[in-house]
Amino acid sequence: MPASAAQAEAARALVLRPGQAAYAGDFAFNVDNARASADSDAMVIVQGDVVIGFYRLDYVATAAAHQVLDPRTVTLRAFALGAPWQGLGLARPALEACCADLAARHPGRPLALNVHARNHVALALYLGAGFVDGGESLPGGSAGAQRLLLRAPGMGQCRP
Repeated sequence: MPASAAQAEAARALVLRPGQAAYAGDFAFNVDNARASADSDAMVIVQGDVVIGFYRLDYVATAAAHQVLDPRTVTLRAFALGAPWQGLGLARPALEACCADLAARHPGRPLALNVHARNHVALALYLGAGFVDGGESLPGGSAGAQRLLLRAPGMGQCRP
């Protein structure tokens, strides 16, 4: 759901496991940056009333790609659960909810993301949620090369 002011504060305080910031970035930076941008939504992942994760949706082309993407493409960035909620099977339903929310609020818009090739857990999550490999390996900063993943509008349920 879009982050309220109180939820944004809770998301800013989330902590990742050691080494994960290279993949997902800094929660506080992403929350503040997304909230300040007219072209982004700061989104929280909640369980009950507790903020357990964060992601952002960018409505301008921020996914790195050599190929020309559909101009309606939304970019998913900084998708992560806080350390205490990782490994509990919550990421997949959170990603499904993200995709369902995007389809409801912005029907027909494809979704793209860049994921670090060494982040095998994230790659498996996204591919299992109906994203397909866009066929591009792109340079990425200190965490290494990234893969372009794409999810077409109307994709079905996640694969088992």
